[in-house]
Amino acid sequence: MKINNIIGFAGSVILALLISIWMPVIGPFFSLIIPLPFIFYISKLGLREGLKIGFITLLIVGLLGILLGQPFLFLLCLEFGIIGLIISGLFKRQVHIGAAVFWGTAYTLFMGAIFLFLVGLSKGEGPVDMILGYFQSNLTRTVDIYKEMGLDKEKLDQIKQAVDLLSKVITRIYPAIIIIGTGIVIWINIVLSKPLFRKGSLPCPDLGETDRWHAPEFMVWGVIGAGFALFLQGTGIKFVAENVLSVLSVIYIFHGLSIMLFFFNKHGMPRWARLSIYAMIMVQLIFFVLLAMAGLFDQWVDFRRLHKKTDPEAA
Repeated sequence: MKINNIIGFAGSVILALLISIWMPVIGPFFSLIIPLPFIFYISKLGLREGLKIGFITLLIVGLLGILLGQPFLFLLCLEFGIIGLIISGLFKRQVHIGAAVFWGTAYTLFMGAIFLFLVGLSKGEGPVDMILGYFQSNLTRTVDIYKEMGLDKEKLDQIKQAVDLLSKVITRIYPAIIIIGTGIVIWINIVLSKPLFRKGSLPCPDLGETDRWHAPEFMVWGVIGAGFALFLQGTGIKFVAENVLSVLSVIYIFHGLSIMLFFFNKHGMPRWARLSIYAMIMVQLIFFVLLAMAGLFDQWVDFRRLHKKTDPEAA
C-alpha cells in the first residue's frame, strides 16, 4: 500500500467533496464525479488494494465531516464510493456503454433502496415519505433563499407559485426523477473515466462506439403502451405511465444525441462548434424534444443506416 496512492485517492475525493459544499455554482457538478477516484484506483490497484485505500479514505472523510460539522459527508462519500465500485466492476466485464449505464443504474438503485429502508427503520419513516420529504425540504429552502435576498412581494409570489407547481410535478414523477438522476450520474462517470484512464496510462475500457448506440427496439412498445395508459381512469395506472414515459423520453434523448454525434464525426465537426451546439441544446427545451423524437423515429427511419441490409448478389 503506497503512500502516494493513499494521498492521490483520499486527496481527490476530499477535494471534490469540499468544492461541492463550498462552491455553489460548480459544486453540484463536483459532487457527481466523486465516484471517479474510486473507479480509477480500484481499476489501477485491483479490487483488494483499492478497497483497502477506499476504506482509509472513508475514515478520513468521516473524521473531516465531524471536524467541519458536516456528518453527511461520510454517507455521501460511501454512496458514491459504491457507485465507483460498481462501475469499475462493469469495466472489467467489458460491457457496451448502454449495458454499463443500465446495470450501473440498476445496482445503484438496489443499494440505495436497501439504504433507504434501513434509514427509514431507524427513523420510523417509509422510503417514499423520506424521498418526498427530501425534495420538499430542498424546495422550501429555495424559497427561503429568495426571501433572504430581499425580493419584492410580487416576484416572491411568482417564485412560490413556480415552486408549488414543481412540487406537484415531483410528487407525480419522483420515481422517474430518481432513476433518471442515477442514470445520468452513472453516464457522466463512465464518459469521464476514459480520458482519466488515458492520462493515468491505464487501458481504457472498451465500451463500443457511442455514436452508433441505439435504444433497444422493444422500448417503442413501452412508449405506445404508456401513452395509451394515460387515457385510462385509474390513478395508479396514470402514475406508472407518467413515470415510464419520463424515463423512456430521456433514453430516447440520449439515442438522439448518439445520432447527432454520428453526424458530427462523419462530417468532422470541430470541437468548438460541437460545444456551441451542446450549450444551445442545454438552454432550449425544444431541442430535447427534437432529440427524443429523432431517437424514437430512428427505429423506423434508421438515420445512420446501421441496419441497412446487404444485397447478397452484390456481396
